[in-house]
Amino acid sequence: MEEVRLQKFLAEAGVASRRKAEELISSGRVSVNGLVVTGMGLKVSPKDRIEVDGKVITQEENKVYIMLNKPVGYVTTVKDQFSRPTVIDLAKDIKERVYPVGRLDYDTSGLILLTNDGEFAYRFTHPKHEVEKCYIAEVKGTPSQLDIENFETGLEIEDFTTAPAKLKVLNKERYSSQVEIIIHEGRNRQVRKMCEAIGHPVLKLKRIAIGKLKLDTLPEGKWRKLTYKELKLID
Repeated sequence: MEEVRLQKFLAEAGVASRRKAEELISSGRVSVNGLVVTGMGLKVSPKDRIEVDGKVITQEENKVYIMLNKPVGYVTTVKDQFSRPTVIDLAKDIKERVYPVGRLDYDTSGLILLTNDGEFAYRFTHPKHEVEKCYIAEVKGTPSQLDIENFETGLEIEDFTTAPAKLKVLNKERYSSQVEIIIHEGRNRQVRKMCEAIGHPVLKLKRIAIGKLKLDTLPEGKWRKLTYKELKLID
């Protein structure tokens, strides 16, 4: 049987994304044939006894790809240390063990993907792929043309400069406006921080697309499997 690197084996087994699997290894939570492994170079096969936190891991045969419309008030983790509801609570009827692809803030709603395919998760979360994420936001006031240009050029936020992004005003109200925002980075609360940086704090935020995958009419709090056509859209 073909050998693969340990972190890839864990990702393909549905334990976590490849990046998260590397974190599990480096923190000493993974053992192979009874020996704790902390390096990334080891290759393994299904013949090896691989454990994470003492639990034996076997490769997952049935890969699943889920689209979920997350409501505000849910965290995008498998378990939460503060006992807050998680996106996994909304998908309890999925037989396979799945985990979120990337994250969506507690107070942000919209599209989140769930899977047990680590390579699929890696495709959407690794910065080198620059997958675009599209949001609809209600912001305080209305961004000016200069605000938009600054947003699209890059903003100084804390200790980093954001990559070029897109901002389009869709609708204006008296004290707020609805805007479309497209970014390909995924730093913590980045959209909110960018809007604050141009003086238009977010009042409400929803993610409606990740790459070519669109939320469309999926009801809030509900999930469905990605179609064959949608999977073919993924490069």
